[in-house]
Amino acid sequence: LSCFGSEIETPNIDSIAKDGVRFTSWYAGSSICTPSRFTLLTGKYPSRSQDKLLGPLMFLEKKDKNRGIKASETTIATVLGENGYDTALIGKWHLGHGDKSALPGSHGFQKFIGHTGGCIDFFTMRYGIEQDWYEDFEHKDTVGYATDIITDEAVDYISEDRENPFFLFLSYNAPHFSKGWDVGRQQVINFMQAKDSDLKHFMHIKDPIRRQFAAMVKSLDDGVGQVLASLKDRGIDENTLVVFMSDNGGDYKYGGSNKPYRGQKATLFEGGIRVPCVLKFPSTVKAGQVSNSFTGALDLFPTFCEMAGIDYKQYDCDGQSLLDELSSGEQIVEREMLFELHHSSAVRIGDWKYLVDKENSGLLFNLKDDPEEKIDLSKERPGIFGTLKQRHDELLKETN
Repeated sequence: LSCFGSEIETPNIDSIAKDGVRFTSWYAGSSICTPSRFTLLTGKYPSRSQDKLLGPLMFLEKKDKNRGIKASETTIATVLGENGYDTALIGKWHLGHGDKSALPGSHGFQKFIGHTGGCIDFFTMRYGIEQDWYEDFEHKDTVGYATDIITDEAVDYISEDRENPFFLFLSYNAPHFSKGWDVGRQQVINFMQAKDSDLKHFMHIKDPIRRQFAAMVKSLDDGVGQVLASLKDRGIDENTLVVFMSDNGGDYKYGGSNKPYRGQKATLFEGGIRVPCVLKFPSTVKAGQVSNSFTGALDLFPTFCEMAGIDYKQYDCDGQSLLDELSSGEQIVEREMLFELHHSSAVRIGDWKYLVDKENSGLLFNLKDDPEEKIDLSKERPGIFGTLKQRHDELLKETN
């Protein structure tokens, strides 16, 4: 986002930060789609998920056909729906596919328009050649450009006459790569798909993949602008909480950039898990704030609950409500957060971070002094290293 220093202009998303808060130390639940979305919707570490959702569900693999979020795992959509809210998911799901029990409608979303796999072809709305565009529980063929379709459906939903408040999980797929189909080889392929009308704005970017990425981000930002305008047109923009974040760090192979942070998507270095987040809630949150608090997607479930007058503690969340911070500006630093993938894990406690993966038996970083994770302090600070390693091991044992 340009409000975080990108050369790709995102004026509409930036306006959310201008009218509210820009978070500089915000963490996704994971560095890859499925576990990150589990955390966002449940307020729990993906390590606790019944199906051990520590990697992406693969749409065409038999082993993942019956895996995903389970009925016993409560989503924020279910909680809000039970407390008088209309609920909808428009866009990407990626928490289960294959039968009705895996779809959003079985997990608290009264309305679902979108896809269940990790990505789709942006023009055919299919995963390769397989159908994966839904309207509630039924497949539906549609034409257009995925980002625009998602935007149009969101604007229509917001514009509906309703008595109840609503919760909309507007889950854009852009700027993810698409899942196309190679006719000659008869197999799925990954590539970037931008609209020609957006590409012409970025001809100055020499790298063709980054150029496609930028054009896809422009389409996303234009869509967010339309959504924000629809809230204003309805006269509900002052009393609507809007959160924008990414579900993981960017993938350099497909045009992403996480600079100045180390790492990328599917790693637990900061580049994989520290993501852009902006939030506005004009009736409650003062505009123009910058928060350096140690916060993340883990905190959205409890925050939404407390704002709706629901006791979130009954759901055993791993996150905490941000309502006090949002209303008072008080910063959160001293807390812990666990991250786990199939091949690596990490814990951050305050300013310190411990990370272990298949290449490193244990690294220690001070993120306050070294946010780019250039200096491993495991040998220099053995006491802190031992403390974080012990807590890391305890959390893994507790959550698995």
